[in-house]
Amino acid sequence: MGIERTAVNPVTWSVELGFNQGEVVSGQTRTLYISGQTAMNSEGKPEHEGDMSAQLALSIDNVEAVLREAGMSVADLVRLNVYTTDVDLLFQHYGVLAARLGAAGVAPTTTMLGVTRLAIPGQMVELEGTAVA
Repeated sequence: MGIERTAVNPVTWSVELGFNQGEVVSGQTRTLYISGQTAMNSEGKPEHEGDMSAQLALSIDNVEAVLREAGMSVADLVRLNVYTTDVDLLFQHYGVLAARLGAAGVAPTTTMLGVTRLAIPGQMVELEGTAVA
């Protein structure tokens, strides 16, 4: 038996922004909890200081790498937490993330939080997710 995903949206404004209010996942599943991913290269060095768009792109690349390693894809994301040191700046570049989610045909439940700083100085965005397949 495969999985079934059912969007739960008592209001529709969130769908227009690319996320569901809730999502029911049923059937036989595997769940992957993804630690916060930032703009770090494969050697563990931070990249793109001061460039929100590039940091967001590399962060989602890193989320995708974890998903691939688990035999999953962005289409399996059911939850995405976005942490940023600059909410207004992130919104200016949110299309980078929204395009990747849209291309995968997914609108995971999402929370965005503004934080004072992230663990690695110079990092401006961190993505944490849950995937079910």
